[in-house]
Amino acid sequence: MTVASKLPAVGTTIFATMSALAAQHKAVNLGQGFPDFPMDAALIELVTKAMRDNHNQYAPMPGWMPLREAIAEKIQFLYGTTVDPDASITITPGGTYAIYSALTAVLHPGDEVILFEPAYDSYIPNIEVNGAVAVRLPLVYRDYRIDWEAVRAAITPRTKAIIINSPHNPTGTVLSFTDIDELRKIVANTSILILSDEVYEHLIFDDIPHQSILRYPDLAERSFVCFSFGKVYNCTGWKLGYCVAPSSLMKEFRKIHQFNAFSCFTPTQIALAEFIKNKEAYLSLGVFMQERRDFFVQLMQSTRFELLSSHGSYFICGRYNQISDEGDLAFATRLTKEAGVATIPVSAFYADGKDDHVIRFCFAKKKETLELAVERLLHC
Repeated sequence: MTVASKLPAVGTTIFATMSALAAQHKAVNLGQGFPDFPMDAALIELVTKAMRDNHNQYAPMPGWMPLREAIAEKIQFLYGTTVDPDASITITPGGTYAIYSALTAVLHPGDEVILFEPAYDSYIPNIEVNGAVAVRLPLVYRDYRIDWEAVRAAITPRTKAIIINSPHNPTGTVLSFTDIDELRKIVANTSILILSDEVYEHLIFDDIPHQSILRYPDLAERSFVCFSFGKVYNCTGWKLGYCVAPSSLMKEFRKIHQFNAFSCFTPTQIALAEFIKNKEAYLSLGVFMQERRDFFVQLMQSTRFELLSSHGSYFICGRYNQISDEGDLAFATRLTKEAGVATIPVSAFYADGKDDHVIRFCFAKKKETLELAVERLLHC
């Protein structure tokens, strides 16, 4: 029996492919974005306690209320914005799920969604599975900035939403106040929605403030803002995140959520409701990860790779033009097999495979992991 695929162009993701190749060749995996160091033991104990205290049944569909209240308090503390924890926050099984649910809640066939490439690989499939059209705009290489005039030119009567992502995966760039000001001007007096992917909210470096959409009431009132606990607390395998949106949009979001996951793993919600009160645990994350970035950059100065700027996320991109003129997929594959270091070709983040001969490294690793990887890269 055959069916007509809703995503005929989609196959195995580059992350699964490169991770499998890394395992096959015993390579150091700097490809997929996850830490290889442990999470906070206190958080593990809180989850264990929640299970022992019999918090093992369904949580409410929108999420454990004490956790949503704690998130609202955090938003007020960080961004000076009041959010209703009852009507405007929903706990989700990961940030990617939140993005999918938000888009599915509002998109109809023929709607257009503007996004910027290189882009996190879930955006376009999420748009297309809903019968909408992805309007792909390239970030300006090599600093990967948004061309706001191109955004203005791309808007049509069918434009339903704009997706932004800061700190940015895969490039590590961050949006500035000027970028936000341009966005505000573009969407003013329109019905255009915003989906803001802020899963790397606390992974921002060099004393740059995170320009969360939640800072700006005129933008927040038309936005879904998506976050990840996994990226904050080094527990990506938990697949736990949340979405913040005005009540009118959240009502539609929950219509999708209640017939999909419905609710999320209860013990982790109980634990996080307590742990999130420790502000230092998330406020110190940027400094901690910047040390990893700086350590990796220093090590890589001994190689023939040219690293581009990264001001946030787990990632930094590098050019290899002094080593090879191969396409980035071929080079990343050979690097895994011959040098024993797995990376991700940045062309995988473009729907048309645009290839600037750039690969992405993940530096959210133990120092000894980074040292081993660079020792192997020295021979390239």
